[in-house]
Amino acid sequence: MLDYTDYDTRLAGYALVTDQDSRVLLSRWIGPDGPLWTCPGGGIEFGESVVEGIARELFEETGFEVQVGRLLDVRTWEVRAEDRLHPSKRPMRAVQVFHEATVTGGELTFEVAGSSDMAGWFTVDEIADLPHAATVDHLLTLRSVGLDH
Repeated sequence: MLDYTDYDTRLAGYALVTDQDSRVLLSRWIGPDGPLWTCPGGGIEFGESVVEGIARELFEETGFEVQVGRLLDVRTWEVRAEDRLHPSKRPMRAVQVFHEATVTGGELTFEVAGSSDMAGWFTVDEIADLPHAATVDHLLTLRSVGLDH
């Protein structure tokens, strides 16, 4: 068992955002294996609350201002040093916090020079056919929307 000072922790927040037509807002992350659709969100900066970080990430990735709503889930897992996205000699504990969020303003825009390059609204059926992250399925399951895979 490692002491907490012997590993890194990455705190990230993600939001499930739906519109009046039950479409889901996704952003397209540019990962090492190519683009992958995911729920908007990402790393929480030092000194920032999870709610503030989610709202900032949503704005950066989609152009929408949001009201962050209820907590849906928190997941944690460990990543070996050699499996980290960014090279490191230290293992990492990933902590993902999932909330609902509601659009309160802004307009759909794409992030420039960031970790994502597109955003859009998708039906659950459309999502099933997109290359997407497991976080999308997890959030849809939490909301009892479900995907047929």
